[in-house]
Amino acid sequence: MYRYIWLVPLLPLIGAAINGLLGRRFGFSEKLIGGIAVGSVALSFLISVAAVYSYGFSSQSIWPRTYVTSQDAAFKYNWIPGGAVRITQGSSERISAAAYQEAERQRAALPPEERNKPVSVFTSDAEASRGSILNVEWSYQLDPLSSIFMLIVTGVGLCIFVFATGYMHGDTGFYRFFAYMGLFMFMMLVLVMGSNFLMMFVGWEGVGLCSYLLIGYYFDRQEAANASRKAFITNRIGDFGFALAVFAVIATFGTSQYTDVIAQAKSYPIETIGHWGIMSWIALGLFIGACGKSAQLPLHVWLPDAMAGPTPVSALIHAATMVTAGLYMVTRTNVIFQHSQTMMLVVALVGAVTAIFAATIGITQNDIKKVLAYSTVSQLGFMFMACGVGAFVIGIFHVMTHAFFKALMFLGAGSVIHGLHHEQDMRRMGGLKKYMPYTYWTFLAGWLAICGIIPFSGFWSKDEILWSAASTNYIPIGWLIWLIGTIAATGTAFYMTRLVAMTFWGEEKFLGTHEHTPSHEAHLKEHPAPKHVHIPHESPRSMWMPLVALAVLATVGGFVGVGPAWKFITRTEHPGGRMNIVTFMDPIIWNPVTREFGKGEEGSKQEAVGSRQEAGGRAVPTEVPAAEVRQTGSAENTAPYGKTGFNLAHAAESKLGSETATEWLFIIISLLVAGVGIGLGLLFYVKDTRLPELWAARLRPLYEASYNKYWVDEFYGWAITRRTMDAARAVFAFDSKVVDGAVNGSAWLTRLWSRISGGFDKYVVDGIVNTIAAFVIRLMSPVIRAAQTGLAPNYALVMVIGLVVVVAMFFGPDIIAKLKALFAIAF
Repeated sequence: MYRYIWLVPLLPLIGAAINGLLGRRFGFSEKLIGGIAVGSVALSFLISVAAVYSYGFSSQSIWPRTYVTSQDAAFKYNWIPGGAVRITQGSSERISAAAYQEAERQRAALPPEERNKPVSVFTSDAEASRGSILNVEWSYQLDPLSSIFMLIVTGVGLCIFVFATGYMHGDTGFYRFFAYMGLFMFMMLVLVMGSNFLMMFVGWEGVGLCSYLLIGYYFDRQEAANASRKAFITNRIGDFGFALAVFAVIATFGTSQYTDVIAQAKSYPIETIGHWGIMSWIALGLFIGACGKSAQLPLHVWLPDAMAGPTPVSALIHAATMVTAGLYMVTRTNVIFQHSQTMMLVVALVGAVTAIFAATIGITQNDIKKVLAYSTVSQLGFMFMACGVGAFVIGIFHVMTHAFFKALMFLGAGSVIHGLHHEQDMRRMGGLKKYMPYTYWTFLAGWLAICGIIPFSGFWSKDEILWSAASTNYIPIGWLIWLIGTIAATGTAFYMTRLVAMTFWGEEKFLGTHEHTPSHEAHLKEHPAPKHVHIPHESPRSMWMPLVALAVLATVGGFVGVGPAWKFITRTEHPGGRMNIVTFMDPIIWNPVTREFGKGEEGSKQEAVGSRQEAGGRAVPTEVPAAEVRQTGSAENTAPYGKTGFNLAHAAESKLGSETATEWLFIIISLLVAGVGIGLGLLFYVKDTRLPELWAARLRPLYEASYNKYWVDEFYGWAITRRTMDAARAVFAFDSKVVDGAVNGSAWLTRLWSRISGGFDKYVVDGIVNTIAAFVIRLMSPVIRAAQTGLAPNYALVMVIGLVVVVAMFFGPDIIAKLKALFAIAF
């Protein structure tokens, strides 16, 4: 069945085309439009499930091998026949890799007792010119990573599409909304299923376009129009870095196909902290793109404003799928990132700082969707934190669990907004538990999951992230990453408890008459109504049934990632075999210790010393970095990049004497900080509701900073937007005053010269001509007129005279000579 994965992105595209091109023209009903949209995504989901089962779990399973539709002609199109290209980057890295491989080969031929001795390797500093055939194909790839994302995108997307049929009921742009949503599904699936970097880039830009269209869906609202432009422009910054990285990949490896790039990249030398080479440059460009798409500092500002779009858009694009594209890309290229210890540290630090930064902002926001938006930014930070400490699979695990509980909470917020007639301010909610029971109980599942309460899905993934940070051997200061993540997790539990308390518990604040919010005003254009008290109501079945499905996933979805700490119950480190996400995804993660994919077996510790021969023939000793050497022994001795300093988990293990006990210590800490956050939330917003105002007054500077989002938008407005406008004005002034001045000045000089030239022509040249003409007229014309008598004899006389003159001119000398001779004879 996996041979038919090309149908997975095609079906939503067909549904989008039908609704977009024919929906308005033929006046399709909402039921027909919804049926086409939901049906296409449902079929896509079913094919995805069948394909993943066939690939990984059936009797004909080919897991863990990568399947590409072009390898058996299931689907292939020679998209860009680029022809021969020259490989211009990575020469020094390939020479180092060749030296290392030769040293390994020579060492393997030595007796075991001599393999730790240095060996000499002679290589040339100059690499022969390399080339490649660059033919970019349009084909789809199925492997553990794309399998997970196919199921997330189509499965969670199906729930959101069903919800949207109820939420968007009555909207005049119903057909347009589902056309955009279907187009987004196609682009997102191309992004995660494409077999090469250029297909990823097409999907990357495509989901950005769809995000722009859907954020600005209410295009008659200035807020939505501004938010869509902000998202589009901010993402262009990240996309520029991503595009440069794709160019660098092609210039280094001569191909854009994942399988070919990864096969070559694994042999490149590792660049530890203090070393910066081509792999670090590529990783930097990729990560800039990831920061833009996944809303990481400093490119996070677009995501909270993106809440101006319809709530199903926020759930699908800005919580469950598109914003996780950066995580997909980083994990897909983990072999490149793991070759750069510096970039691993950068990824971890940016993720950690983003997690706590966004969490502290979420504490003070009052718009229910913006609280969830900052929560999304924070949770994305946790995912990048996992990747930065080397736990790429755990990062994707959190992508999956986050898709479950965050889509659930966004849709739950949409149900609340729908029930309150498009009210989004939590200060005007409260007490909704009894009015909206389905929404309330399903929302609780999402709340407990994001807080990290066992056994809900968020606990399993978030706990593994914090443990990975505390025990990482990939980067230094892992303990600091863990501390920041733990504080951010506490803040998450606090502000999500605040959201639940202000929305579903406590006093019913919606009973008072209030002004309509901007989103409500937009809704009133479609459904006019007077200002009055809105009594909340439960959402229709089409809206609460997807909530139930997502609540189940948010509750039990984490069991696919049960870790080694539970071995005393499960009897295995990763129970479930391939059903465990760690086992299933392990083959796509490169191991910098073994230099192979998957965990594999580690060899013996070696000190590799080679030598490189210069062009002049002189051999120069070259020391291969410790990160490139296979190591064994304890976890401390198997650090991929050598020693990384203090390790919090190892320090705890040395005291407790057991790795399992150490893991349980960190599990208890994770549960405690979640409990502390929930307890503080209950204390502030349930038991004593005076405390928020009291502490806001006590911590006024901090509160103001958080409430105003640390004035980042204002800073960008001052430092970038206004300075850009100033630069534009300066360029305009230069253009109008200097460039246009030069042009206008040259035009003035031209006109002046034309006047001088005209005057000279008129008064000098024409004067001379006119003077000569006057002379001719006044002196010569009387003589000539006198000759014009009109008498034929006169004319005949003139002719005779003329004839005589002509004869005299031609024959005069002869005549004179004859006359002289005649007179000489006579005398």
